[in-house]
Amino acid sequence: MRRGEAVLRSGSLDGRDLELPEVPIRRQDRNIPSPADGTGPWGDGLILRILTVEGRGGTSPTIYAASAPTAALRGPVLEALRTLLVCLGLIGLFLFAGVLVQVRLGLRPLRRLRDQLAAVRAGGLDRLPERQPTEVRPLAAEINALLDQNGVNLEHARSQVANLAHGLKTPLATLSIALAETGDARDAALARQVDAMDRRIRHHLRRARTAAVGGHSRTRADVATHVADLAIALRRIHADRTIDFVNAVPDGLTVACDPQDLDEMLGNLTENAFKWCRVRVRIGALRRGPEVVIRVEDDGPGLDEAAMAEALIRGRRLDESRPGHGFGLPIAMELAELYGGSVVLDVSELKGLEARLTLPA
Repeated sequence: MRRGEAVLRSGSLDGRDLELPEVPIRRQDRNIPSPADGTGPWGDGLILRILTVEGRGGTSPTIYAASAPTAALRGPVLEALRTLLVCLGLIGLFLFAGVLVQVRLGLRPLRRLRDQLAAVRAGGLDRLPERQPTEVRPLAAEINALLDQNGVNLEHARSQVANLAHGLKTPLATLSIALAETGDARDAALARQVDAMDRRIRHHLRRARTAAVGGHSRTRADVATHVADLAIALRRIHADRTIDFVNAVPDGLTVACDPQDLDEMLGNLTENAFKWCRVRVRIGALRRGPEVVIRVEDDGPGLDEAAMAEALIRGRRLDESRPGHGFGLPIAMELAELYGGSVVLDVSELKGLEARLTLPA
């Protein structure tokens, strides 16, 4: 407290003076202490409240000052704020983790449905499993209905293409053979035109059939099973000969190919091997990256390089003494090319002919 030159000090000041800042006196606030900040005798921050009371009878005003260390008042507030911020941060972290877990758990059925759709597209599944979570069950049912309807439409398209192919291939082949056997130059020219027309028709029919089954991404065929079935049929056809047939195709090896087309390709290649072999036919297959290579070998007389290239020409027969029309190898080659594969002729390890059929896995 100060009045003029007289000063009354608190014992906490230890006899030292407290420097007071100038605080303007406002009439309306004359009985209310004014807030101020200052510095204590020891250099620490203070929070001040200063009240000035005007003197009476011309006496000097009396100034009352109360102080408290800044740290004593603001420290607990800062500590409380620090604790509050830590608690809010932990709560926010737990809330974020909870939302993340909830989203991941909530989207798990959709991720499983996505994987199942990928399996359907790759041919691993025909349709989505009926057992689904409640949230996605209606969606799975609609997708299965769409797949069923698409399958019916594709089967109808396949039957139409097969009917068209059957109605055109046989008459054209018969006409081509009949024109080639006459020996007339004009008939030979017509035979070449018929042969060209037959190639175009077969090519476009094959493309239409491949498109009708949705490409080769959703079709699968087990190679070992088809080879075994063909061997049974060909052994009966060549029952008058003793042929050692070796099926070296590993179990479970599949190709992305329509089973009927695989039968036609393997049938043509295997039939040639049975026809020209001496005593042995061997069929093997292996996976090579995204492809499957099927090797059909025999121990027959084989072919030289020129004859191999000529054998792949439609209607070209290298030996007129054996039955056939020369369409087998070219048909197998055209079918393989439609699936992005190939047919290559080479010398077999059995010293005969090897037909290498490459198809997508």
